[in-house]
Amino acid sequence: MIPKRNLLYIGNKLAVHGKPPTAIDLLAVKFQEEGYEVYASSSKLNKVSRLLDMISNTIRHRKTIDLALIDTYSTQNFYYAVIIGALCRFFKIPYIPILHGGNLPNRLQISKRLSKQLFNNALTNVVPSQYLAQQFKTYGIHNLTHIPNTLEIENYQFLQRNNVTAKLLWVRSFSEIYNPLLALEVVELLLKQGVEVSLCMVGPDKDGSLARCKKVAAELNLPITFTGMLTKKEWMALSKAYNIFINTTNFDNMPVSVMEAMALGLPVIATNVGGLPFLIDHENDGILVPPNNPAAFVNAINKLIDNSSLVNTLTNNARTKVEALDWQVIKHKWDDILRQ
Repeated sequence: MIPKRNLLYIGNKLAVHGKPPTAIDLLAVKFQEEGYEVYASSSKLNKVSRLLDMISNTIRHRKTIDLALIDTYSTQNFYYAVIIGALCRFFKIPYIPILHGGNLPNRLQISKRLSKQLFNNALTNVVPSQYLAQQFKTYGIHNLTHIPNTLEIENYQFLQRNNVTAKLLWVRSFSEIYNPLLALEVVELLLKQGVEVSLCMVGPDKDGSLARCKKVAAELNLPITFTGMLTKKEWMALSKAYNIFINTTNFDNMPVSVMEAMALGLPVIATNVGGLPFLIDHENDGILVPPNNPAAFVNAINKLIDNSSLVNTLTNNARTKVEALDWQVIKHKWDDILRQ
């Protein structure tokens, strides 16, 4: 048997500061439980301090690690990956970018040279969705390994919802790319149709979108609750009071919040963008609608309200799908690349 290896994991490890947990918060712990030695960086809150800490840890552990894992995003944090990838190449450390964010294809387009240096020189690039795999291949990047995002399914209690009403749940960071204002438009349109509706929006603010949503909701007197950020345990408990999960994003990859809703028995209505059609099979385990189309959301919500048989089909199929993404299944895919 090949022994477990020493790993350096680079990412935004900010859950210790009350920020939403990211991949490094979950996977670093899971890899340790599987017997890997993991050095995780960084939990520094300041972005410059975080980058310096990542660089410092890469240099410090360069002789003891077998492999570096690098969470890779499409926005400013992309440059963390570029810099750490360059350091790994200099020290001849094999590295694996773990790709996050449905807007990474745009980063490939605007940062072609840096992207090719980072991704083509990697041992492999882990893509959580076939959507990202297709996009990367379009840009000539073929060293890809598909490993889906994962859940610990035993932590998600499935609740069968028989007669659903328009009690809507939205869980995401408040950011323009996730289009939270669309959820407000959906509520407004349902009210105009005479539908009894309520919406709960869970998540922290990213770019001022939360304040904008609160302002619009107050001006229109919409029945919307804003909880701010909740722990996973808190929002899962809250979800029992709601009947339909809506995902309004304009860009996406393989959102864990949608996977969690599927695990919990919430019928999901999501925009047909990015990796979502690779996660949701339309009218088999969820409903896909065009982006920026509140009327399509309303039609789908009314369809679920009027058809309990469809709700049962969607939610049971969705639960079966995400059970196949349980950590006990997915961990073997990680072992295959971490021990090669």
